[in-house]
Amino acid sequence: MPTISNTFGTEEPALGDLLNQIENGSIQLPDFQRGWVWDDHRIRALIASVSQGYPVGALMSMETGGNGVRFSPRPFEGVSLHGKQPDFLMLDGQQRMTSLYLSLRNKAAVPTCDERKKEMQRFYYLDMAKCLNDDEDRFDAVISVPEDRKITSDFGRVVDLDLGERTKEYEAGTFPLNIIFDTELTTHWVMGYQKHFGFDSEKIEFLFKFQSGVILPFQKYKVPVIKLLKETPKEAVCQVFENVNTGGVSLTVFELLTATYAADDFRLRPDWEERKKTLKKIDPVLNDVDETAYLAAITLLSSYRRHLATGSAVSCKRKDVLNLALTDYQTCADDLMEGLKKTAKFLHSQKIFDTKNLPYQTQLIPLSVLCACLGLRFDDHSTKQLMARWYWCGVLGELYGGANETRYALDIQNFMQWIGGGDEPVTVRDANFDPIRLLSLQTRNSAAYKGITGLMMGFGSKDFISGDTLQQTNYFDDAVDIHHIFPSNYCEHQGYPRKIWNSVVNKAPLSAKTNRALGGKAPSNYLSRLVHTHKIDSDALEDHLRSHLINPAFLLSDNFNGFIVDRAKALLDQIEKATGKKISGRDSDETINAFGVALT
Repeated sequence: MPTISNTFGTEEPALGDLLNQIENGSIQLPDFQRGWVWDDHRIRALIASVSQGYPVGALMSMETGGNGVRFSPRPFEGVSLHGKQPDFLMLDGQQRMTSLYLSLRNKAAVPTCDERKKEMQRFYYLDMAKCLNDDEDRFDAVISVPEDRKITSDFGRVVDLDLGERTKEYEAGTFPLNIIFDTELTTHWVMGYQKHFGFDSEKIEFLFKFQSGVILPFQKYKVPVIKLLKETPKEAVCQVFENVNTGGVSLTVFELLTATYAADDFRLRPDWEERKKTLKKIDPVLNDVDETAYLAAITLLSSYRRHLATGSAVSCKRKDVLNLALTDYQTCADDLMEGLKKTAKFLHSQKIFDTKNLPYQTQLIPLSVLCACLGLRFDDHSTKQLMARWYWCGVLGELYGGANETRYALDIQNFMQWIGGGDEPVTVRDANFDPIRLLSLQTRNSAAYKGITGLMMGFGSKDFISGDTLQQTNYFDDAVDIHHIFPSNYCEHQGYPRKIWNSVVNKAPLSAKTNRALGGKAPSNYLSRLVHTHKIDSDALEDHLRSHLINPAFLLSDNFNGFIVDRAKALLDQIEKATGKKISGRDSDETINAFGVALT
């Protein structure tokens, strides 16, 4: 493969030439670019800088054609074209060049907004006298007027400036900026100005100073442009755009693919939006699947199928997503949707019903691809057992918190080999849980925290009052959340260490009604009230407690330390059961120091 020594060139075309190229469609925008959004204040500031010859930053464009990146083009705001193919696409500089084109080259009013985002139409002028006065701020010399070219006050009753006719422009000493790059109209305006003032020598001298000091430099203004070669690969375009566009909206892989597929007359965004609606209808646990994860999963599925056919490497890194062929997307999209549907079914079996309690959003990528690849084997009991073990190893081993593309590729290959009698997946082998981690799991920000509460749901936890299993129906209808077993107010009053009483060891999924019934009292107190007030049989209540891995004796005696140790042991036992792996360190010095005793 030949090496490209440089992927770009540089030049400094005149601003007028760039605006002409925008007008005739030689320069257009790629379809991933956001719309034009600059307000009136920023447009005036930009015009002021150009009028003084100040730099406004380099532009970046990319050659079209050849074997390089193919993007669907669209014209700049205000430009009407019919099927014109551009020579260049502008990657960086859209806002600046659109502002300059609309205000300096286009003859219609500029559709912009004020600083409060109120929409308005404006024309732009230069106050000639202020431009020639060194004591004046050039920004103040740039005049913005409404579409009727009148500035009024007193609720429109007083006209402060009327530029509705050429003679009024001459009288006010204001030059219309939308003719500055039109030689014929500028010449007519200059001649009309001289004639209007009867060829007065002072007016002609003033006009000459304005022409030489403002108009001519404006017309000679040059803009540095970096031009990417047509051979520049797609991933380089994405990287370069992000590097130069740090102050704007990031260019995503989805936007690049949208523009790429549009060149083949396929609209990715509407296709994704329809699929997103479908996912929301399938199940709430899929609500947060976004376009980035969706494309990564399709790429992983496509790559794995190619691996099976050709032996190629499996990968779903950004460059692989960027190079996802439209045919591969169309072949795999429906299969992935079916995989996501099965993913929701699997998560329900693990008692995970919504995104709030989903440990890792990222783990849905390999999980959905696995479900898509399994086909009918998805329903096999042995397959489901292995999948559950792989899933909980990833969650409780906290293995999906960083850059995971390499792990995704290993997951799909390892798991499919595993169900065929192969070795354990790397994710299973890598999983490890430190006993003292239980005490640092304080909030649902941690995947392992959500995972342990999910295990409690799966264990068959029952609501203290109703005795109903906290399955899906109760989960949505009765506002189930994670609450303290030894109430926080009670623990603070007793002076127990927060790192212990606020840890996952002292928490359980309970309905809002039950949590209110606990009332911040000592466990022995609220248990007594539950029996008498809610007419719960004491044996039944003990059964409800044990369903949360709680030994009732410790609550009845308000034995906080005994409860913490006993429940920590029970939680570790459940983690071992879910992952299929023994937890080391249950009797280590660190564990004994943290809990007071070994957790064996």
